[in-house]
Amino acid sequence: DVPGQKYLCSNCNNILKKALQTLCGHRYCSACLTWIVRNNKNAICQKCKEEDPNTLSEESLLAEERAFGDAAINKEISELRVHCVTLGCSWSGIMKDFEEHQSLCEYALIPCHTGCGHVVMRRKLADHLENGCVNNVTVCQQCQCSLASSEYQYLIISSAFFFWQSHSTSSTNKDGCRFSEIGCTFRGSKEKIKEHEKSAVGAHMLLLLQHMRQLKGTLCSAAKAAPGFTPQSELNPVKKNKLHVFENIVAVLNKEVESSNLEILAFRRQSELDQNIIRGLELKIAELHRCLTQKDAGLSSLHKSLLFSEQASYDGIFLWKITDVGRKLQDSVTGRTVGLYSPAFYTAKYGYKVCLRVYLNGDGTGKGTHMSLFFVVMKGDYDALLPWPFRHKVTFMLLDQNNREHIIDAFRPDLTSASFQRPVNDMNVASGCPMFLPLSKLQSPKHAYVKEDTLFLKCIIE
Repeated sequence: DVPGQKYLCSNCNNILKKALQTLCGHRYCSACLTWIVRNNKNAICQKCKEEDPNTLSEESLLAEERAFGDAAINKEISELRVHCVTLGCSWSGIMKDFEEHQSLCEYALIPCHTGCGHVVMRRKLADHLENGCVNNVTVCQQCQCSLASSEYQYLIISSAFFFWQSHSTSSTNKDGCRFSEIGCTFRGSKEKIKEHEKSAVGAHMLLLLQHMRQLKGTLCSAAKAAPGFTPQSELNPVKKNKLHVFENIVAVLNKEVESSNLEILAFRRQSELDQNIIRGLELKIAELHRCLTQKDAGLSSLHKSLLFSEQASYDGIFLWKITDVGRKLQDSVTGRTVGLYSPAFYTAKYGYKVCLRVYLNGDGTGKGTHMSLFFVVMKGDYDALLPWPFRHKVTFMLLDQNNREHIIDAFRPDLTSASFQRPVNDMNVASGCPMFLPLSKLQSPKHAYVKEDTLFLKCIIE
């Protein structure tokens, strides 16, 4: 199927292979990115240049350590529908099965391994070796006898197979691999043995080839000593070619197994490298997350400081606006919220730090019947320079928003009370008027103490 643009490499414009995504969001083949970085100093993402050269940023710089594997896009690519383009082949499937097909495609052109210079279809390699390959000659390495090459190789393969088959079928070792007679030591349940034999084809081929080579000397000596031994010059050339074909087929299979093993090792090495890169990126992400957390905490602190600066008063006169009075009063009745603290304010620029605390449903002797209002001395930055105990007169006011009848109460500090000594903790115990205003009067329609669900409290420190 025609692939979407997101599956194409930003460099070679082919289907992505081992896709990497850069910080700027574009994707490259792993090999393409490596080539670009190695051949260009301060390489810039080409896609970024094409999209808008004026918006290039540091994220457009390409580096292998600044890119990460795109597992999601690799999975989508592995599921793409593909077909083999080799002439004569009708195979079709999905991308993740294509590489395996390439190594098995019978119509693929491959060079003859004997070095004769011919390139043939994989399916016709045996015919080429038997009938057309000028280098397909075998000489016995054990006895230097003139034996028919094709029949000799056929005899070795047949004997080895018969030897293995007869021993494996007659063996009473039911929990061992069928190739145990030629050196495989695997043991297990029937299910495990089936899985082993599927996954260990290459290893079994190597064991079989080694076993065949060991049989060469024995069979060669036996053939030479046997009655009716015929020199190679008198054997049929066609039979010689057939035997040599079998040996070369086994050699081809052996080379493919070795090649597969090398590819597996390379894949494992690449996987280890990828895992190291992933671990490095995870550490970087964790460090960035920690930095962001610290910055968020700093911003939160700055935000609180800014709000405090906007609301703070430095002349001993503080006006406190309380909104959502109905809801907050109900919360106070149910006990969800006991009391409300005002923002801090100061008696002077370098004076005492204080705040108010109100109980909308009352506290102490006024609980349930009155609104209670208290004064709190807080620990300040300049306490060491101030006289103690706190001795300034404090006046409370609940403002009538129609400017008719404000509620006013005042008190002078009890100099022996702990509430007015220099604070040891963040704030002292509150002190003030537990019966500041009857709730019936607060909610009376005759007054405008609460208007548009808002009330205003004022504190004046002389």
